[in-house]
Amino acid sequence: MQILLRALRLFAMVAWVGGLGFFAFVVAPVAFHSLPSAHEAGIVVGGTLRVLHWIGLVGGAIFYVATGLLWLRAGVTARVEFAIEMILAGMMMAGTFYSQFKILPAMEVDRALAGGAVETAPAGNPGRVDFERLHTLSERLEGFVFFCGLGVVFVLSRESQ
Repeated sequence: MQILLRALRLFAMVAWVGGLGFFAFVVAPVAFHSLPSAHEAGIVVGGTLRVLHWIGLVGGAIFYVATGLLWLRAGVTARVEFAIEMILAGMMMAGTFYSQFKILPAMEVDRALAGGAVETAPAGNPGRVDFERLHTLSERLEGFVFFCGLGVVFVLSRESQ
């Protein structure tokens, strides 16, 4: 049972953190450099991010349950590492939840206020201004989640068998 729980934790975190890395370093750059407009790239990137968020939220829940079950049977030293992992994973889930259910919906409202294609709206358009503010916040939040995930992976790598 312990091997299964450890494997589930590892799979959940690797899928989430690997997905974040692939999104940031492959999907978004390729979309914005290959598609004819920023609007089309934004549709691809936004849709991909929504799916990635669900991977993170489900993977985070699996990680939390599996880690909690292992924590119950662990010694003091292992419990400290599990607690660190759970704190970092909790911050990842909170950031992902906020982005999925607050930032992305607000960006869609701003996109509509800007006339659909944000990049063609005047620079002072309230929808465009708020969209750009939320886009910056989204990028920073995704980076935060990614680096917390790297922290979890680091602590996972230190666990003894």
